[in-house]
Amino acid sequence: MRNGTSITEFILLGFPGIQGLQTPLFTVIFLIYILTLAGNALIIATVWAEPRLQIPMYFFLCNLAFLEIWYTTTVLPKLLETFVVARTIICFPCCLLQAFFHFFLGTTEFLILATMSFDRYLAICKPLRYPSIMTSKLCLQLALSSWVAGFTIVFGQTVLLSQLPFCGNNVINHFYCDIGPILKAACADTSILELLGLLATILVIPGSLLFTMISYIYILSTILRIPSATGRQKAFSTCGSHLTVVSLLYGAVLFMYLRPTAHSSFKVNKVVSVLNTVLTPLLNPFIYTIRNKEVKEALKKAMMGAHFGSAYTKRL
Repeated sequence: MRNGTSITEFILLGFPGIQGLQTPLFTVIFLIYILTLAGNALIIATVWAEPRLQIPMYFFLCNLAFLEIWYTTTVLPKLLETFVVARTIICFPCCLLQAFFHFFLGTTEFLILATMSFDRYLAICKPLRYPSIMTSKLCLQLALSSWVAGFTIVFGQTVLLSQLPFCGNNVINHFYCDIGPILKAACADTSILELLGLLATILVIPGSLLFTMISYIYILSTILRIPSATGRQKAFSTCGSHLTVVSLLYGAVLFMYLRPTAHSSFKVNKVVSVLNTVLTPLLNPFIYTIRNKEVKEALKKAMMGAHFGSAYTKRL
């Protein structure tokens, strides 16, 4: 695109230096995508089918699993296309829509994880008052607030972004429509949008991380005061899965944005983005399943029920 012309589409470069590896990468990521959808859908189905799991912790887990399904669906189909098509094109409105959903769902994920840390704080530090505080109404309000806040934070910036004139370079050196390359293609002053993006990032990422850290400081302090080793282990097991997921997500984000060479090592950032976009949503269901006895028992029960149902059908 030459300067002075209006951009109607963007070109996603993906990973241009992987000649000869397109087919195996496509196969691996496609399988990961299918496993991610199946794993998170299974978590949702198991929680809603098992009455014992219909408690606040698993309600928030269902929200997280539902979010991960759409988070990966927003990005992975286009990533897979970059392995198949030599020139991956995305229309301008589609690019803005992808960027909106990617950052809306990503923002909401941070907020839901922070909400889950608050739930674990109440369960461990205020066990006697927990049932009266964490009611069904409060659970719904907290989950809905996370979704609405994530939508509001990103929607306003996306509307402002869509009003800008675009006539610069339409090549995006990424596998999805990232905000940075889109802003570079704008033919107007983008300083206000960049400032709003920075403020939103500071509010969501360090803000939710600080909230989560404070919650876990109180949680660990309470666990260490439990006299029996069995009691401490049982208490920690209720938040071990959440802590693992939080560590994976924030570790990847902080690596991308806070290390000194973040701007000069964009290729490394792209690889970390793949890990954050592809592997984290895949690992979440396995982390919660492997570390959680109740979920494992519910899954076994569901699988046994499906097996006996299938055997009974065959006999008929």
